Amino acid sequence: MSRSDHSRAHQDSGPDAYDATPYLPKRGGLAAHRRAAAECQGCPLHENATQTVFGKGAATARLVLVGEQPGDQEDKRGEPFVGPAGRLLDKALTEAGIDRDTTYVTNAVKHFKFTLAEGGKRRLHKAPDLRELTACRPWLLAELHLVRPDVVVALGATAGKALLGRSFRVTKDRGTLIPLPEYAVDERRHDDVECYVVATLHPSAVLRSDDRKAAYAGLVSDLKVAAGALRRH
Repeated sequence: MSRSDHSRAHQDSGPDAYDATPYLPKRGGLAAHRRAAAECQGCPLHENATQTVFGKGAATARLVLVGEQPGDQEDKRGEPFVGPAGRLLDKALTEAGIDRDTTYVTNAVKHFKFTLAEGGKRRLHKAPDLRELTACRPWLLAELHLVRPDVVVALGATAGKALLGRSFRVTKDRGTLIPLPEYAVDERRHDDVECYVVATLHPSAVLRSDDRKAAYAGLVSDLKVAAGALRRH
């Protein structure tokens, strides 16, 4: 399907419809999905973002890390978690005994949503709304179906809601093993190994915390829960 065909498919679904589904390829692995995602216009966020920031990492990763959306540096470089939050995540993963090179890292929303600071130069993060999150979820589900992880770490409230539904709360659900809902599990998976979600703070929330030391310790503790689940699988 050409880009113009994609645009018509989106327009025909109505002015209020945000949905990335028409842009997903019917076949192919992560590389094919990454190429297709670069043309996604499933919601208006593509209009101001520099580029689509698709997931990156091992195609057979047993652990998938899901954040909220790309930040300013990720938007410019086209890779997830390469800014300050990414560096803090790398440190926390190491302390939890997880090698990031063996993981797959992505975001619930693939385009950077921002507002301009006074003066019009600095781009300030703005949280995606429910419509944008719902529109982009087909990409996230496709990634999970292709990678087939044993454990998914939801980094923050937006990732948690994308994976577990609108009732998810980080403060209530973090640090425990929650079965991944059936709609997010690849129906072709027949190894009888249940996939679990472990929710925790987003690294950027740690950076903003008044008690950064305690927030960071909590992040590491939650990641250790994920590491333990991997060892038991």
